[in-house]
Amino acid sequence: MSAGPSYASGVSATPLLGDTVGDDLERAVARFGDREALVEVATGRRWTYAELDAEVNRVALGLMARGVAKGDRVGIWAPNCAEWTFVQYATAKIGAVLVTVNPAYRAHELRHVVEQSGMKLLVSATAHRTSDYRAMVCEIGFTGVVYIGEPGWETLLDGGAALGRAALRERMATLSFDDPINIQYTSGTTGFPKGATLSHHNILNNGFFVGEMIGYTEHDRICLPVPLYHCFGMVMGNLAATSHGSCVVLPSPGFDPGETLRAVQEERCTSLYGVPTMFIAELAHPGFAAFDLSTLRTGIMAGSPCPVEVMKRVVGEMHMSEVAICYGMTETSPVSTMTRREDDLARRTGTVGRCLPHVEVKVVHPESGLTVPHGVPGELCTRGYSVMLGYWDRPADTAEVIDAARWMHTGDLATMDEHGYVNIVGRIKDMVIRGGENIYPREIEEFLYTHPDIDDVQVIGVPDEKYGEELMAWVVMRQGAPPLTAEALREFCAGRLAHYKIPRYVQVVDAFPMTVTGKIRKVEMRERAVRDLGGA
Repeated sequence: MSAGPSYASGVSATPLLGDTVGDDLERAVARFGDREALVEVATGRRWTYAELDAEVNRVALGLMARGVAKGDRVGIWAPNCAEWTFVQYATAKIGAVLVTVNPAYRAHELRHVVEQSGMKLLVSATAHRTSDYRAMVCEIGFTGVVYIGEPGWETLLDGGAALGRAALRERMATLSFDDPINIQYTSGTTGFPKGATLSHHNILNNGFFVGEMIGYTEHDRICLPVPLYHCFGMVMGNLAATSHGSCVVLPSPGFDPGETLRAVQEERCTSLYGVPTMFIAELAHPGFAAFDLSTLRTGIMAGSPCPVEVMKRVVGEMHMSEVAICYGMTETSPVSTMTRREDDLARRTGTVGRCLPHVEVKVVHPESGLTVPHGVPGELCTRGYSVMLGYWDRPADTAEVIDAARWMHTGDLATMDEHGYVNIVGRIKDMVIRGGENIYPREIEEFLYTHPDIDDVQVIGVPDEKYGEELMAWVVMRQGAPPLTAEALREFCAGRLAHYKIPRYVQVVDAFPMTVTGKIRKVEMRERAVRDLGGA
């Protein structure tokens, strides 16, 4: 009997929320007003739900007094801080479209986002790490800016006092949950990033159902070291929390493994988020064993494929017995599939789970578009409430990824088993074809993680005159381990990997080039490898 089609849908007795983000926040305030909602560890500031809502309303009215209308684009450019969250909910309450600006952007990228979105106002930090935001704003000549922590910020907060709550109520009554409220610029590998446009319905429901799957209640405290500017922070973090009355703990403005572990300990967090490289850094922290992480029960690892060995350590050594793997992309608000609390370790380390409630997923042949049988690799597609409205003012680009039936084509290669569990085997563009053999780097990476001296590893394809492409492993060695040679790696792999899957080249590095959200930049790795190999 032939295998069934690689298609699944998320059946659920829990209906989708038909609210705006602002209405959902106010419902949480009514239920949990005295409970803690937000903690900024770096400054010691804390807000209950009632206090958070009061700050949000001050910002919302201040923006209205500045002439921000429904549909106007308001940017936020800052590392993780409480004001980021205030602006997120304030813009949602007045129907403005929040443009989340990557904290790592330089002036030319900022200019593109400001101009492409038609930004009316930018709320910005003055600086972060090596980034002088004020200088870059001046460089592009943008004048509609309010700097957090400066007199202009206080002026904004005080500016709407004369309007009163009635004006905010009137504005909120004009909003539909299908209105766009967020533009997230995705980091494309070529050209300028495109703005994925998301609605209340997109992100509120995605955050809510992520929280449902992980079992959040008003007793949970979520340590959030991932950047707020990305869906991982503002949707899976903030919106998952506020839709369940949970508390968000911001450990530091930018990721720091020690500060994150300290925040978990001191704030008695029950959940911790991160991309795999963050968890690797926490586990490798010199003082790791001294931190009390016993309050943790859950968390989310996402952003890039999770190494099995890392997941096992997170479960065993960080007390995160219910940790979930999430898979998704900015264009799908972001989560499409997720492991469940009842899943065994094999499924929580070997798959990215099943589709979320009210979401459909299928795996199709990249050329024909036909759904492939269970177990056969193909392109993962997803459909449902979570699919973005489109790329802002880029209809042709939107049509390239969302087909006529509203399926989002992810560009990821995946397999699906008969129970609907999905395994990501790589990017279509990452697949290496060596001498006619299709090779999925993820499989080789998982094997190399079992090497006792390897802390982290990425596998790429590099040009080869004989085979078309050859494999190269970039490795980060464990502290104190000697550098790994290509010969030693071949010896480790011999007899355990098919000969054509054994990397020919090895590059020992301290870290991988990556985006601020923790996604490995394999394009840059390939460019550097070709240069270093001299066209070999």
